[in-house]
Order: sequence, then C-alpha cells, then structure tokens
Amino acid sequence: MKLLIKSVKVIQSSSEFHQQKVDILVKDGVISSIKSKIDEVADETLEIENLHLSEGWFDSSVSFGEPGYEERETLENGLLTAAKSGFTQIGLNSNINPIADHASALNFLQKENEKQAVRVYPIAALTKHSEGKDLAEVYDMHTAGAVSFYDYKKPVSNPNLLKIALQYVQNFDRLVQSFPLDESIAHKGYVHENKQSTILGLKGIPSFAEELQISRDLHILEYTGGKLHIPTISTKKAVELIREAKKKGLDVSCSVAIHQLVFNNDKLDTFNSHFKVMPPLRSKEDQEALVKGVNDGTIDLVTTDHMPMDIEHKKVEFENALFGTIGLESAFGALNALLGLEKAIDLLTRGKKRFHIPSSLIKEGEVANFSFFNPKGNYIFAPQHILSSSKNAMFLDHSLTGKALGIYAQKNLVIHESDS
Repeated sequence: MKLLIKSVKVIQSSSEFHQQKVDILVKDGVISSIKSKIDEVADETLEIENLHLSEGWFDSSVSFGEPGYEERETLENGLLTAAKSGFTQIGLNSNINPIADHASALNFLQKENEKQAVRVYPIAALTKHSEGKDLAEVYDMHTAGAVSFYDYKKPVSNPNLLKIALQYVQNFDRLVQSFPLDESIAHKGYVHENKQSTILGLKGIPSFAEELQISRDLHILEYTGGKLHIPTISTKKAVELIREAKKKGLDVSCSVAIHQLVFNNDKLDTFNSHFKVMPPLRSKEDQEALVKGVNDGTIDLVTTDHMPMDIEHKKVEFENALFGTIGLESAFGALNALLGLEKAIDLLTRGKKRFHIPSSLIKEGEVANFSFFNPKGNYIFAPQHILSSSKNAMFLDHSLTGKALGIYAQKNLVIHESDS
C-alpha cells in the first residue's frame, strides 16, 4: 500500500526536515520519499489544512479496563482513542482483573498488537497480585514483552522487596517503578493536606508522604544499582530530591501527570470528583516547581496517567469517588497551550529510550511511525471531544490549543474526523 502525505510540516529536531513543509510517500510501512513535491499516484492521499507530523508519541502510563473492568473501557476502544489522540505507543498498566502478574496475561496483549495501529507495551505487576508481598514472575513477563514492572498506584512498602527487585532486574536490563507514597502517613487521605483541605473538611495527604518514600527509594537505589523510575511525582521537594540524585549519578527517572502541570488544589473548591486523582493535586508552588522541573530536564517525561472510571464510581460524594481522570484526548492540546509546540512534542516522544521503546527518525528508508496534529486553534474541551467510554475528564471546560489528528503506525492509518 502507498500512502501520500501532502504538504505536511515536520516537527523532529533530529531530522534534516525539521520545520520544513514537504510531501512524504510511504510504501508498505516504510518512508519511500520525502520531497518538496511528490506527484506519484498513491492508494491513499492524506491532505489536511495546516497538517503537521512528528515521530509517534509514547505514553508511559495508560490504563483501560479489559479484562475485568470492560464497563470502564475496552481494549479495542481504548487503543482507538489513543490512536485518534496521536499516540502510536503506550505503556499499559497492570491494573486489570486479574492483575497482570504472569506471562499469560501479557500474551493476550501481544495478540492485540498484531491487529492494532497502536503498539502496546505491557507494564507488568512487580509483585504477585500487586499485594507488595512477593516478587512476581518478572523474568517470565520480561520474555513475554514487559518493559517495566510496577504495582500501579501502590507503593512498595517493604524496602527489602524493592532492594531485591532492583538487584534482580539488572540481569535483563529492565526498569523497576516505585509509586511515591508512604501509606502509613497518607493513611486515608485523598487530597493535598493544607489549610484549604481543613476548611473544606477533606482528609489530606501531606507532601512528605511522597517525599519520604522517594528519599527511601533513592537510598535503596544508591545501594543496589539498577534502574528506578518514580511515576507521577507531585511536589516541589520531590523534584529537588530527584535533581540531587541525578547529580550523584543515580540511574533514576521520573514522570509527571499532565494535569499536575496545569491544575492545582484550588480546583477542590468545586468538589468535582474529576479532580480527585492520586497523587492529589498539590499547591500552586508545587505546580510551578513541576513545570520548572519539566523545563530543566529533571522530570524526564510526562504522562496522561489515563484512567477511565465509570460514572457509578465518579458521580458520588467526593470522599467516596474513586481516583482517576482520562487524559489521552486532551494531552496534546494541554501541553501545547502550556509549553509550546516543540517542547510538547519533545515531551511526548523522549521517554521511549527509558522504556526500551523503539524510536523512529523521519528519514527516507526508515519505518513510518507518525503522529499527526494541527497546533493552531484555541477551543474549550467539551464532551464531544471525549472518545473514551468513560467520561471522567479533568480537562472538561478547560481551554486547549491545537488538536491531535491521528497516526500512521504498523502500516495502519487512523485519522480523527474533525469535531465541533
């Protein structure tokens, strides 16, 4: 099959075509030609006003529901949502039912990879049943395709278990993730602990519940070696701890959820459960420190931390609602509005190496792996922009800039029809 992409602007700093408007011809999934104008007849032609493309985007923390929670999201619709939101590769979390803590659970995902445009990279459970007691069959899951090991949103409370995990995975060069939360301090809290949480009568989680856990984990990493990833940090001190650890030469990386860069705990005044996430939205000072950490490279990558949640678990009293927000659909528009186009694209692509995800250069002879987008145009994110089965979107009624238009990956073209 031949695909001709007309008059597209390339955004990839490592490509010789960066910031150039070109025609691109793709034959059987490989970039055949890149020129100022190509007149060759193709099976399909893509021509959209102000069309831009970059290397395909990667999200390191995505949750769906299948199997076990299909009422929240199916794998088929979840992957279609990711594709139309501009993502060609995702790290899929283990929080399904049963928990993805053995190789056979990952084989199901690999079968889906054979027929979908979006490539799924399993983030397998670190411990059996994600209970934090015994190490799961991590080597078997590595051979079945797992790129990292993580008990989603559950801290590794036993420090010896984290020590063993970091030592063991060095044998096959994989990444251990440790959620930054000391549960004994967080207890039953569910928002940021400060004066506001007291006034609102909401149970708080102090910032140092995150920071103590990170400090402990960094000390363990310094002893063991290995590779540690700390997902979705949320506090100013967390950024400082990781910055200092990197200066010491520790092999640590971290991510931040996009919504933590855009919102802070001022939103809690509405008691809108869409803003109930874990870690909780923190103070404005924390928010500003996170943005600074992204800009100076201390924070390695951003994630949507996409977590569909059915209405029965969200449209309830705030304290009873489950944590989570969807974020795939709003990711590009939010980052582009906050940080600008080139920084947004950098953040959406640069985490691949850390997770052993193949990158792709926009160059003749290379495999075609593209994300399409239009970076222009401000709009209010509304219900019609939601593609997920669940509608728990924190970005509803928020102003975004630019839209993802789809992808070309694994020889499949998926284009998001324009909406109002």
